[in-house]
Amino acid sequence: MTTQDIAAGLPGEDHSLLLVDDDKPFLTRLARAMESRGFAVDTAESVEEAVAKVRANPPAYAVVDMRLGDGNGLDVVSAIRERREDTRTVILTGYGNIATAVTAVKLGAIDYLSKPADADDVYAALTNSSGERAAPPENPMSADRVRWEHIQRVYEMCERNVSETARRLNMHRRTLQRILAKRAPR
Repeated sequence: MTTQDIAAGLPGEDHSLLLVDDDKPFLTRLARAMESRGFAVDTAESVEEAVAKVRANPPAYAVVDMRLGDGNGLDVVSAIRERREDTRTVILTGYGNIATAVTAVKLGAIDYLSKPADADDVYAALTNSSGERAAPPENPMSADRVRWEHIQRVYEMCERNVSETARRLNMHRRTLQRILAKRAPR
């Protein structure tokens, strides 16, 4: 089976895919896997590089890591949406929370996956028809996770301003910084 045969299963004629992640080994593996599924893959390792590639040639598909070395992946999602509204964008993150997922969807992302996501998960998210519903979670969130989600929601409402978020949560700024630096609880 050739890449043209595989690409025939993708909707539309433009199969350009921009992968944005600062984890080089993961980026390389995902790029190879997506090429084998029929995508014409381009990669970027920073917000600056990704935004430049989006301005030059906006892709039909994009997979963007939330936290990059030089900024936030949501900035890349915004740049994509400005240049091409029909781009199917998926956010990947190791720091998943409801507030950033909502923000990503409002900016135009079609899905939000937690790392480690494999190529099959990414492909399914990119090609999923919008009418399908996700299955409800088997395990409800823990109390620690609910607290984490609330902090993240307030943090996003304060436009990622740590001092303002700490004031609104009646929390010391350094305590909040430590909480934000950790991974989300299960």
